[in-house]
Amino acid sequence: MAVMYFVCKPPNKNHRRRRRSSSFTAEFISWTTPADSEFLSCVIKMDADNEAKGKVSDQAMQNPQVLAALQDKIDSVSHSASIMDSLPKSVKRRVNALKNLQVNSTHIEAKFYKEVHELERKYSALYQPLFDKRRNIVSGEVEPTDEECEWQSDHEDEAALAEDMKKKAAIEEKTEDANEEKPKGVPEFWLTIFRSVDMLSDMLQEHDEPILKHLQDIKVIFSGPDQPMSFTLEFHFEPNEYFTNTVLTKVYKMKSEPDAEDPFSFEGPEIIDCDGCQIDWHKGKDVTVKTIKKKQKHKGRGTARVITKQVPNDSFFNFFNPIKVSPDKELDEDSEYTLATDFEIGHFFRERIVPRAVLYFTGEALEDDESFDEEELDEGEEEDQDEEDEDDEEEGDSK
Repeated sequence: MAVMYFVCKPPNKNHRRRRRSSSFTAEFISWTTPADSEFLSCVIKMDADNEAKGKVSDQAMQNPQVLAALQDKIDSVSHSASIMDSLPKSVKRRVNALKNLQVNSTHIEAKFYKEVHELERKYSALYQPLFDKRRNIVSGEVEPTDEECEWQSDHEDEAALAEDMKKKAAIEEKTEDANEEKPKGVPEFWLTIFRSVDMLSDMLQEHDEPILKHLQDIKVIFSGPDQPMSFTLEFHFEPNEYFTNTVLTKVYKMKSEPDAEDPFSFEGPEIIDCDGCQIDWHKGKDVTVKTIKKKQKHKGRGTARVITKQVPNDSFFNFFNPIKVSPDKELDEDSEYTLATDFEIGHFFRERIVPRAVLYFTGEALEDDESFDEEELDEGEEEDQDEEDEDDEEEGDSK
């Protein structure tokens, strides 16, 4: 349905900026794009007159990943500087002209991605009637015709199995008790998807499941042509005993502009912020908080009393109350990770879950995802092996 091009990272890339206390400082941000990986971006700043005497912050020194990324950046900067230093002045001048051309190229690329977003918005209107029919079938509002239920399998064994199942279903239907209630639509369609997808099941708690049984549809709404780039996830619920909302929303704001200070870092549109919504819970049904009792003893009299208070509780529905970032406030590492993971989940809903929901329900899309992960792993292992072979060759040459 959509082109996967987003860079998911927390907003305000300079919000972890530290006051320069020495001639060499490191600013770093931690974020996650795949659910099981953490990427570190290091921005190195040096004073040319005294770069060798600088110190890295204690926090960075205690983080092996930051140190590794920092060393890679230093090596890269050193390599780039050594190349430029070795060039004649006239060649340096021409290289600077080439870099200006590269900056112009990033601005054209940004325009390209904006037009891609417009195409996605246009074609989402063509997809929507199909998704609306999917919702009606899942909820039981519409019963598909026999013709619509015909499915031609590519594999003979699957076709034979389907035919056997059809015959068995016909026999069972004849012998079925007429008073027995038949299931409506596709029960627990979205809940099954939540349970099956690792990224979502990690957020899912036991007390969330009865609520998600009432989830009827998830929609992706793109921003209009004259609006800032964004997309909205809409979670549509049937009337239930937990909250009065019929729709819960999550808005993801994006930008597609190269950074003025570092235009070469542009990799396409990025999610920069998100807004949730207020859930109007029925009394005693809010699963995002829990009530605890605590015994409190009076210091003077020695008497004790029991007090109750509400504390946050793990729940999928915390998804609709995301962390908000202030330019003046520094996020801790856990908050950064949570926010970045939130961005990745929103992107996954948009790119994978909503367009291919039935395949996640049946598990077929999970097999595709696993195959893709295995291919990436194989490529990574091959690269590691190549590096090891190169190291062995270098050791052999040195001997």
